[in-house]
Amino acid sequence: MTRIAIIGAGISGLSTAYAIEQQAAAAGLEVSVEVLERDERTGGKIWSIKDEGYLCEWGPNGFLDSKPMTLELCDQLGIKDDLERSNDNARKRFIYSEGMLHRLPENGPMFLQSKLISWPGKLRLAGEMVIPKRTDGADETLADFARRRLGAEALDKLIGPMVSGIFAGNPEQMSLQSCFPRIHELEQEYGGLLKAMIRLARQKKAEVKAGKQVASAAGPGGVLTSFVPGIQMLTDATGRALQGQVRTGAAVTELKPGADGWQLRLADDTSLEADIVVSAAPAHVLKQLVRPFDTQLSDLFAEILYSPMNVICCGFEQGEVGHDLDGFGYLIPRKEGCHVLGTLWDSSIFPQRAPEGHVLLRSMMGGATNAGAIDLSDEEVLQRTLTDLKRIMGVTAQPRFVRIFRHARAIPQYTPGHARRVEAITERLEELNGLFVTGNAFFGVGLNDCVNASNQVADKVIAALQQNL
Repeated sequence: MTRIAIIGAGISGLSTAYAIEQQAAAAGLEVSVEVLERDERTGGKIWSIKDEGYLCEWGPNGFLDSKPMTLELCDQLGIKDDLERSNDNARKRFIYSEGMLHRLPENGPMFLQSKLISWPGKLRLAGEMVIPKRTDGADETLADFARRRLGAEALDKLIGPMVSGIFAGNPEQMSLQSCFPRIHELEQEYGGLLKAMIRLARQKKAEVKAGKQVASAAGPGGVLTSFVPGIQMLTDATGRALQGQVRTGAAVTELKPGADGWQLRLADDTSLEADIVVSAAPAHVLKQLVRPFDTQLSDLFAEILYSPMNVICCGFEQGEVGHDLDGFGYLIPRKEGCHVLGTLWDSSIFPQRAPEGHVLLRSMMGGATNAGAIDLSDEEVLQRTLTDLKRIMGVTAQPRFVRIFRHARAIPQYTPGHARRVEAITERLEELNGLFVTGNAFFGVGLNDCVNASNQVADKVIAALQQNL
């Protein structure tokens, strides 16, 4: 019986445990999996909180259904029929710029009619067709890429807000190759983004004509998907499906390699032995655990930084919000000087997130460009949020419901050199027999990315077990 310890019971740790158990059973391998979670609850940053009829997501509010991995996990868990697709409103997304909300254009005619980008900015975007591709292999920042290919206005009003919405990051400090590898690939393969869109659109048209089903040429797309009780249903179901034990309140304080495996010491001064350890803990936790036996690996983990974030949920009576809330919500360019990064119209995306006759707005404050916001008092956070809601949406009423969630380390930042960093981490781990890592610090920050990485690390664990037979 192979003893496997998994550190962390967020979606990465739980789905890794599940994948290992399933693959081991299929391969006829006997394993004993134990998941160790420092908090008193499982789920990590996935936490759906129901209060006074409002459903607030502490962290992510769902996943896109355009990739198969999370949908496949839901199917295996028997909860696929419980999935809730977001309202059609979610297709309408906005950017706040120069005193008004602009709907993000979804096609050529909408782009030409939009007032979000000026005519000089539109001409500069069109000039992307003649910009040569970069061939020096440098790990370019998102800001440098956007300025080079799309122009400064597109960076300020499109790329910057998108980076803050996905990563809570600063485009001047984020790696294109690691944050948006597909965009990097399109430039290298087709010579530019517009050229790629044209070629892919033609290819799609030809394949549709031939009766094939293909993805959108414009990008991965997908529909935001969750569950009526909230996205926590996914982690709860994964935990229940495990054969092995999940221990909460079990913080790992020491990790020590030995001749026959690994020893883990917990905060309550107990210890356990494991043949294999998979860590789904954040990079800053791993940094401390591995330092006693591998300073080089610890230093690599230390290079992965996190941005802080405040999440502010405000509930109003519907009549107190003058805006129609027909959409997903909006992001805000940094130059607008607002306090929040953006606001999601949660009860428009998923209608059951607020009581009848009420609406739920969820704002994000902080990120890499405003890290000091994490230290503001609740009163200051709320007042600044309401100031922005009044400015942007004309909301003057006081909310009937408020919840503020704080994440001192919310989202890992994939800075230039991230791919090299992960490659070096992988190489070091190969020298440490039986230690593996997974999680959003390395292979993608989205829920789909985490599930995919869990499946891949499970493959490696099973391969190692079979090799040692």
